[in-house]
Amino acid sequence: MSTASSPVALPLEQQVVLVTGAGRGLGASLARAFLNTGARVVINYRNSAAGAEAVAAEAPDRALAVQADVCDAAAVNAMFNAAARHFGAPVTTVINNALPDFSFNGDSRPDADSLTWEHLEQQFRGVNQGALNVIQAALAGMREQGFGRVVNVGTNLFQNPIVPYHDYTAGKAALLSLTRTFAHDLGPDNITVNMISGGLLRTTDASAATPDEVFDLIAASTPLRRVVTPDEFADAALLFASPWSRAVTGQNLVVDGGLVKN
Repeated sequence: MSTASSPVALPLEQQVVLVTGAGRGLGASLARAFLNTGARVVINYRNSAAGAEAVAAEAPDRALAVQADVCDAAAVNAMFNAAARHFGAPVTTVINNALPDFSFNGDSRPDADSLTWEHLEQQFRGVNQGALNVIQAALAGMREQGFGRVVNVGTNLFQNPIVPYHDYTAGKAALLSLTRTFAHDLGPDNITVNMISGGLLRTTDASAATPDEVFDLIAASTPLRRVVTPDEFADAALLFASPWSRAVTGQNLVVDGGLVKN
């Protein structure tokens, strides 16, 4: 009786990882987490050049900061080409973290009366078009290696809209749909596609406008009695990229201290 050979499952230190929106906030924590494993990391940024270069300087032999707006397909393709030239290998793993300009400030959010299509369109363009451009640019290199990992950053707000950020939540909910449908299409190529959905993180640039009483309320509502940090969130990305998750795809892992229970 013949048995099928196991698909390639590269250890983290052999991967070339692209983190989008990695010049600050959660993206910088994600990039550092992969650098700490020995991976080679492409630190994408749009405007945060100084932050991206500072992260890259922490491991200059394994890090490359590259400017690109993920909404621009040509710029994304150029970034992948630059990464392949620099590291001598294609990108194996992408972390779709880039977020359109957004602040988690419940007092200034558009409510049901003031929400416009332009609010939604901005999120769909930044979250969904950005992720689409990045995934499509990665496919040739992943197929060449017979290995690929896609991790999309989501939110627990569409399961528990404790603050109804209509536009942000709609974009992330659509990204979960793409996560599951892309997992179906790309599975035969040994490319897994998963999502990590966080809650409010303490603290990122996007959550800096959140009042302390909101942090305290969420902390008191979680089994862990605290708000998850960006570094703790980044740990879950390592899990999905690692060989330990080689048979996991199309999944949404909520990392919020237990606030939302699937």
